[in-house]
Amino acid sequence: MLHTRLSVFLALACYQTAVSAATDGTPSEYTAPGAFPTSVYGSYWNDPTATSAQPQPVITDPVTNTIFPETLTDPANFPKNDTVDPHPLPLPSTPSQLLSQAIAQIAAIASNPSFGGNTCAQCQASLEVAKFLVMASPEQGPLLAEAACEYFDYSTTCYDEYSVLALGSVFTQVVALADVGGYDGQVLCSKFANLCPIPPTVPLNLTTWFAKPKPSPLPPPKQPSGERLKVLHVSDIHIDPRYATGAEANCSQYMCCRDNAYNTDSLDQILLPASRYGAYYCDTPLSLMLSAMQVIPPLTGTEETGFNFSIFTGDLTSHDTDNQYSRAYVEYAEVMVYDLLKKFLGPAPVYATLGNHDTYVQFQMIPYAMGGYLGSQFNWLYEHVSSMWSYEGWLPEESVKFARTHYAAYTVKRPDGLRIISLDTDICSRDNYFSYINATDPDPFGILRFLTDELQDAEDAGDRVWIVGHVLSGWDGTAAQFNPTNLCDVDRYSPHVIANIFWGHTHEDELSIFYANNATVINADTALAVSWIGPSLTPLTNLNSGFRMYEVDSATFDVLDAYTWMSAVNEFPALDNQTEVGPTYAFEYSTREAYGGNITWGANDPLNATWWHLVTEQMESNATLVQTFNTYQGKSSIVGKPCTGECIPAKICYLRSGSAPIAIENCPAGYGSVQ
Repeated sequence: MLHTRLSVFLALACYQTAVSAATDGTPSEYTAPGAFPTSVYGSYWNDPTATSAQPQPVITDPVTNTIFPETLTDPANFPKNDTVDPHPLPLPSTPSQLLSQAIAQIAAIASNPSFGGNTCAQCQASLEVAKFLVMASPEQGPLLAEAACEYFDYSTTCYDEYSVLALGSVFTQVVALADVGGYDGQVLCSKFANLCPIPPTVPLNLTTWFAKPKPSPLPPPKQPSGERLKVLHVSDIHIDPRYATGAEANCSQYMCCRDNAYNTDSLDQILLPASRYGAYYCDTPLSLMLSAMQVIPPLTGTEETGFNFSIFTGDLTSHDTDNQYSRAYVEYAEVMVYDLLKKFLGPAPVYATLGNHDTYVQFQMIPYAMGGYLGSQFNWLYEHVSSMWSYEGWLPEESVKFARTHYAAYTVKRPDGLRIISLDTDICSRDNYFSYINATDPDPFGILRFLTDELQDAEDAGDRVWIVGHVLSGWDGTAAQFNPTNLCDVDRYSPHVIANIFWGHTHEDELSIFYANNATVINADTALAVSWIGPSLTPLTNLNSGFRMYEVDSATFDVLDAYTWMSAVNEFPALDNQTEVGPTYAFEYSTREAYGGNITWGANDPLNATWWHLVTEQMESNATLVQTFNTYQGKSSIVGKPCTGECIPAKICYLRSGSAPIAIENCPAGYGSVQ
C-alpha cells in the first residue's frame, strides 16, 4: 500500500514538472533528490547517507596541503575557545610611556565637555588615572605630581614641592592606598584642589565605644587647695639655624631672612635687612630664642623655684620647604631646642608634643595599619624624639617606651595626681595626606581609642587630666579633619575628668569652648571644657614673639589665671649693631583682668568653660571686648588685622567651636587669623 502511494506521488511530481515547463522548456521550480550526493567529496568523517546528522566531508586546504581536523566542525565537540590563532594585544609600555599617557589622559579629562563642568568628577577621574600609573610604576608618581602641578599652573616651584625629594613620594603612596574613586578621593579633591564639595562627615559610632556610661550624677568635684602652681606654656618655637642676619626680611618668596631670599622689586639691593633678633616674615633666630629663655624666669618669678612643670605644644623646626628638609634637620632642632628648654626652665619636666613641622616630610604621619615599611616609615622620628624626652629626664621609662610605638603619644601620671596625656594631633591635620586614606574611618590611627581608654582609667582612679597636642581641634575649622564630627571624649569625660586642653599651631593667642551634645545647645550650662591655643615664640607671620604662664590650683588643676608676655618685633632693628641690650619682653595681659571685669566670679574661681562662655556673652553686647581679643590674638602686633563688621560675630562663633565641623557649619569663614 505504501509503495503504491509513493509511486502516485512521484508520478504527480513528474507531471507537474512537465506542465511547468510547457511554455518555453525552462522549469520555474525543481525538486532536488532526497539522497545526499556522496560523489561530491572523496571521503567523509561520518556516514553521508544518514538522515540523522549533517555530512562531515574531509576537506583539504590546497594552499597548505593540510586536512582540516574533524574537531573543527564536529557539532558535538567543536572548540569553544580558539587557543591556536593569535589574539594581538598592545606591547607593554615603558614607565615613561605610561607617564606620558597618564598626563595626556588627565589633560583630556580636564578639557572633556562631557563632564558638564563637574569638576569633582574630573578630579576623581584624574586621581583614578594616577592610581593605575603609580600601582604599575611607582617611581613615576612624583613625576606625575610635578607634571600635573605644572600643567594646571598650581605653583611656580613644582619641582621643589612635588618631586620625589619632597611631597612626590607622599602623593604616590596616598594615591596608591586611597579609595580615590570614592570618599577618599572626594576629600582629597575638596581639600587640596577645591574641586569637590566637602562630603558628608562621619560621626564616631558610640554604641560600644565607651566601657562605661557617663556617671550620673557626676562625682563630687575636687576641692581647691588654695595653693597655686606655676606652669609655663611655650609653643611654636620654629628655631631657624639657617637664619642669615642682614638678608632680605621682606622677600617675595618663602622664606625670608635667608641668604637666597630676595624681593622682586629690588633684586640688586636688600629692602629690609633681617634684624639679629628676628623679623615679621621670618622664623626664630637663635639670638631670639636665647633672649626669650633668659627673660622667662625673672618675668614669671621662677628664678629661684623654677616652674612646677611646663608644656611645649610643638613645632621645633623652621618653615623650610620640603626639599630643604631632612631627618637630620629635624633631629638637630630637637636636640637644640630641648636642651635649651632644659637649661633655662629649671629641673621640672617639660611635657612636649610633636608639631606638624617636627617630621620629615612635614605634616605627614601614616597609620601603622598600612603595614610593612610604609607603615613604619616614621618610626625613626618616634624613636628619636622619645629618646630625647628620656635623655632630658622629662618622662618615665614606661611613657618613653609607649611613645616609641604609638606616634609619640604618651601618658604621665604626676606625683601630684595630675595626668598629662600628650597626643600627636598632626595625624588629624587637614594637611596630612595620609589622613585621607580610609577617610570614612573616624579613627584610622587609633588615637581616639587610646585617648578614651586613658580617660576611662583616669575616671576610675579619680584623677584630673590635661590633654596636650599641637594641631587644634576647632576654632575656625581650618586646621583639623572633619571626621569624626563628634569629639565624644570631651563630652563624655568633662568636666569631672578633663581639666584643660592645650594646643598650638596657629601661632596666635586663641581659645575654643567645648559644649555638651556636640554643641547642639550653646549656653553657660552646657559649656564643658576649654582648649587654650598658645601664642608662638616665632614672629612668623606679622606677629610678635610671646609665651604664657598659667596659675593652676594644685588640687583641681583648673587654670585660675593666665599671663601672657610679648616682645615687639618692630623694635628689633634698633637693636642691631650693639650688644648692650637685647629684646624686651613686656607683660601683655592677665586673662582674668582683660575679659572678666563685668562677670560675677570669685577671685579664686577657675577660668573654666562656664567663665569663658560668659565672656563670649559679654562680647555679644560689647564689640570692644572682641577687638581686645583680636589685639591679643596677634600678641599686640602693629601689623595685625583689625576686626570689624562680620568679623566680630565670627570670632565669638570660633570661641564657641571646640571642633572643626561646628565652626564650618555655624561660623562665617575667613576671620580666623590676624596674620
